[in-house]
Amino acid sequence: MKDKFNKFLNKGVNRGLSWTTVASEKLLLALIGISTCVASANYLYEMLINQRIELADLFMLFIYAEILAMVGAFYSTNRIPVTLPIIVAITALCRLIIMQSKDMDGMMVMWESLAILILSGAAYLMSMKDKMSLEKLKENLDKEQVKDNS
Repeated sequence: MKDKFNKFLNKGVNRGLSWTTVASEKLLLALIGISTCVASANYLYEMLINQRIELADLFMLFIYAEILAMVGAFYSTNRIPVTLPIIVAITALCRLIIMQSKDMDGMMVMWESLAILILSGAAYLMSMKDKMSLEKLKENLDKEQVKDNS
């Protein structure tokens, strides 16, 4: 009886939950994409009304573009590369430094700069991991092709 219940959970319930999770994820990402487009349009409208574009504004638009890139990457590959959120965080910290550097304590700017350096190192390590993973995958495919040709 316990085996039948576990089999029911593994086949029925888990499959149903998997489908709802995937659908929810896609729906939420679509809403994030739409919301990002609306937010960027509002931001562009405010820049047009103010007739002024500052460096912080460009960083904000870049953040919107990176969020849209994350949503697009998910829809094309069904995964979000870890480096994209790291790049968004770096951009947000740069924007924060630019917007508040005149009023901030110098030590705070140093800490935020250190955070950018750490995030940059993490992005570099993650890109190296991806590159090494792709090289390993290529090596494995090459080995399989050699075996198939033998």
